[in-house]
Amino acid sequence: MATLLEKISDLNDLILQGKAMEAFEKYYHEDVVMQENENEPVLGKDANRKREEEFFGSITEFRGASPLKVTVGEGTTMVEWHFDYTHKDWGERNYTQVCVQEWKDGLIAKEKFYYAN
Repeated sequence: MATLLEKISDLNDLILQGKAMEAFEKYYHEDVVMQENENEPVLGKDANRKREEEFFGSITEFRGASPLKVTVGEGTTMVEWHFDYTHKDWGERNYTQVCVQEWKDGLIAKEKFYYAN
């Protein structure tokens, strides 16, 4: 059975290969809760799949992404990412974000994204 470090490393690699939705299908729990900063959380895999597809579909120019740091704890992983892209509604975005994942049954059950607006 893969360790959390192996799983989060594979997930990050899939994202870097442009396969974020494949990573989502592989590593996210059916009951996943995802939250951006202190916004209302989005509940369930179907609603979050739609949210993710809308986000990726709104990127008009992708210049890069890189995982800067990865941390693994008891049932928890954290990744600090740097992103650089243009979004059709938000314009140019070049920022660092921390993603905190809580794992259950070998899948991400909760993920929260922390970043400056």
